[in-house]
Amino acid sequence: MRESATTQLSLYPVLRATGSVSLQETFRPTPTILPTPPLLSLSQGVCFGTDHMAKRSSLSLRIIEGKNLPAKDLTGSSDPYCIVRIDNETIIRTATIWKTLSPFWGEEYNVHLPSTFHSISFYVMDEDAISRDDVIGKVAIAKDVLTANPKGVDSWMCLSEIDPDEEVQGEIHLRIEICGESSTRKLRCHVFEARDLARKDLNGASDPFVRVQYNGKTQESCVVKKSCYPRWNEVFEFALDDTGAENALHVEVWDWDLVSKNDFLGKVAFNINKLLTIQQKEGWFLLLPDKARRRETEGHLGSLRLQLRLRDESVLPSSYYQPLMELLLQSVKTTNNGEKRSLLALIDEVTTAENRQEVATNLVKLFLGQGLAREFLDFIMNLELDRTTEPNTLFRNNSLASKSMECFLKVAGMQYLHNTLGPTISRVFEEKKYVELDPNKVEFREAGCSGLHRCQTEADIIQQSAQCLQSYLTELVESIVNSVDQCPSSIRATFKQLFKSVEEKFPQDLYKNIKYIAVTSFLCLRFFSPAIMSPKLFYLRPKHADARTSRTLLLLAKAIQSIGNMDTNLAREKETWMAPLQPLILQGVTLFKDFIVKLIDFEDEEELESQKRVTLQTTSIIKEGYLLMHRAKERGILTSSHFKKHYFCLNYEALCHSKMSNAKNSACIPLSKIRAIEKVDEKCFGSPHVMQIISTDGRGQFEIMYLQCKNVNELNQWLSSLRKHCVSNKQMLNAYHPGVFKGEKWSCCHQKEKAAPGCDKTHFGVTLQEWNDPLNPDLESHLIYRQLLAARDLLTEKYLEYKVENISGPGSADEGTDKAGIANQLLQIIQDLEKAHRNFERWETSKDKNFSLDLLT
Repeated sequence: MRESATTQLSLYPVLRATGSVSLQETFRPTPTILPTPPLLSLSQGVCFGTDHMAKRSSLSLRIIEGKNLPAKDLTGSSDPYCIVRIDNETIIRTATIWKTLSPFWGEEYNVHLPSTFHSISFYVMDEDAISRDDVIGKVAIAKDVLTANPKGVDSWMCLSEIDPDEEVQGEIHLRIEICGESSTRKLRCHVFEARDLARKDLNGASDPFVRVQYNGKTQESCVVKKSCYPRWNEVFEFALDDTGAENALHVEVWDWDLVSKNDFLGKVAFNINKLLTIQQKEGWFLLLPDKARRRETEGHLGSLRLQLRLRDESVLPSSYYQPLMELLLQSVKTTNNGEKRSLLALIDEVTTAENRQEVATNLVKLFLGQGLAREFLDFIMNLELDRTTEPNTLFRNNSLASKSMECFLKVAGMQYLHNTLGPTISRVFEEKKYVELDPNKVEFREAGCSGLHRCQTEADIIQQSAQCLQSYLTELVESIVNSVDQCPSSIRATFKQLFKSVEEKFPQDLYKNIKYIAVTSFLCLRFFSPAIMSPKLFYLRPKHADARTSRTLLLLAKAIQSIGNMDTNLAREKETWMAPLQPLILQGVTLFKDFIVKLIDFEDEEELESQKRVTLQTTSIIKEGYLLMHRAKERGILTSSHFKKHYFCLNYEALCHSKMSNAKNSACIPLSKIRAIEKVDEKCFGSPHVMQIISTDGRGQFEIMYLQCKNVNELNQWLSSLRKHCVSNKQMLNAYHPGVFKGEKWSCCHQKEKAAPGCDKTHFGVTLQEWNDPLNPDLESHLIYRQLLAARDLLTEKYLEYKVENISGPGSADEGTDKAGIANQLLQIIQDLEKAHRNFERWETSKDKNFSLDLLT
């Protein structure tokens, strides 16, 4: 039985927008922010006021390697890569590892997610140059699995075959109610619409219909052709079974096919006994797959080694973190009272090797945001200097000081790194020459030896390789030593203080090079060399290098590392085959010493005063590059031919574009005018890498700009950068159209009004973590608190140890008292924050929910 509603139900208010592209004027609050109830008093004396709390999920993942993959190519091998999806949104594509059944990727990512996500899936694919890429298998991990393992998951996971009945996605909007008198009660199911259904047909869409089943009876809706955002607005009624024998209502979505069998798109099941108590339930419900079946192929498709760790973070209002923030800032602000600074020494002592990188990152970002990065690094470096007795081992271990400086260089100096190394790295990738100096690794086939050409001798190959490497190395060294003026003032000031501290610690002539090595141990060994060896990890290249280019980069990184060590004798003894580069390395040592002298030779008061509050805005440019652009017009069919190549530059104020990178004039969209940044359906332009930027013009009318990227990684990088820097916009849209308006209707949902409500929810909460992310002092304070909370037992031991020092002798009493006092103060702050979080979680659990999941069977 079908019944059409007299009024089309919409989740959003009626639209009032006018202009070239009309969109609804329904806005969402600041993303990831949960309002707290007014003045909720707590027994511990903490109350939540009218401020806000931010809630987010952060997923750290590492795609390590695969093994025993099946051969998909005629050569008996495969060319595997991984696709990572959060629910149904593709966020990452790894590099392709050519001609192997045991690929190693070693790629790491941090993804910020809305706390409402359900699962993460890894699809292993085989890349084909001519035909469509083959699917090897997948690994799907539910959010519940990650939540149950707070320390993370690190294991080999078997790839399983992809079952079409399990590849479902999307949500359906339903209202289930019990109506009528007790003797003639009916079960009514109102099917309104669905969104983001799986694409099952070759045209990039589906032909969905709904099948409702209860008490042995089945009813079906009409078929909506070519849409993944169908609107049915139909009502189905069943006589209610009062005996209680039939307890479930099943709502299934199918894709109708004329010739072949229908494709399953997902289902929802409801417990009718639970519905009897509330009479009516309405909402959006996640479509679920058929019950998973263990297939015979599982385990025969190879396996994937993954590391994942999920953290759900509830960030309290700023006032709650103020005591911790003040205590940390005071530890570096006080210069005449050394005991105050023991707080950072205490944190250093209780930080484990496993968490050192994360603690260092959080501390650096916190002090950067407060303009105290130099003071923090100065103290933490002197802390390690005081512990060092052998100068040759200075800063060579992975201490908190080394990790902090490494993080600081990445955050404050990434643009400097790109300007300095970028041209040479690009040249190496473009020329793609075969280079080898080690006689034991020379491959004549790689060097071009074949039956059609005279084979080169080993000496010829090494000589040509040496000439090529000398050219690259000369270019690199010249670029670095001539980059003094490009180096950010904050880095120069930090190295100036480091140089001075090391010189005072080791003034003897025997150690005259140590002060230079202290600088190069960070600048060369932890910054330049790793970036040369792995350009993708430092955002210098969009993809990992192939084997040939990787070898060239590795040899260049070794040469820069030898220069940074400033010990050419050691380099010659270890790898004698590097001899062709020794003259350049010797010359590089001299040039780098002069470079360091110039780098630290400046009066920093005026320059640093203007940069007192150092932020990530060490450069005004966040992201830049060429993209294909198309603006929506009032009339006309949109095709890929409408896209024109433009140079885009995202800064902290606007997204600007022009035809050329060096153009004097450019058009700009202020970031404050952006209302949504979303992907576009592949079928609209024949490309899966198109995004749309919805903004308002000077008259407040909506405009849409479509941008096409080269690949999924570039697309997600632009999406992430734009979303993160528009996150504070108060008028971001709740919904949008993933299709385009053409042929007098929206291609996604077939609504005929351009001002029709958006048919899909926005995805502003999904972003990738990058080096130039905006600083967030509340978040960094919260993450530091979480690390300290995990180390509370160690902190307590230190506090008791300091208390004992109070009675160990008169010389140590004052120092012991101050240390014990600081440790006690820190423990009290941790306890207060723990109570505040516990009370927030209690409130969140007990607050009235919009609907209960108990209805779902």
